[in-house]
Amino acid sequence: MSEQAPQRAVELFKSGFYCAESVLLAIAEERGIQSDLIPKIATGFCSGISRTGGMCGAVSGAIMGINLAVGRSSPTESIELCYSLTQKLIQEFEKQHGSSNCQKLIGCDLNTEAGQHYFMEHNLMEQCLQYAADATRMALALMPE
Repeated sequence: MSEQAPQRAVELFKSGFYCAESVLLAIAEERGIQSDLIPKIATGFCSGISRTGGMCGAVSGAIMGINLAVGRSSPTESIELCYSLTQKLIQEFEKQHGSSNCQKLIGCDLNTEAGQHYFMEHNLMEQCLQYAADATRMALALMPE
């Protein structure tokens, strides 16, 4: 797998899209998938699920990317491949970074002014850019061609 998609996720993030949006867009582009719903469907998953301190937006975007590739189109299709790949993604991300929780990863609460100030003051965007690249890379490596 090339480094083009992870680099694209970083580029999109730097351009003003947020974590989940950037990862989902980069994966969709890599897979040749276009939809007016992308990145819209990812927006609420950014910043640790809308600044609630939940799952890392990069991981959420990567899960949505996996869903684009192997998610179900009908209720009769199996969930097993999608669930398996999602579990592997989360395990791999947590193994590499220690958590998949936004607040634990960056060490601040983005839902407060103090947390947002801490994020900016400590240049935590650099960490988030790395999380976006890693989540994109991991998701694409897991997906079947």
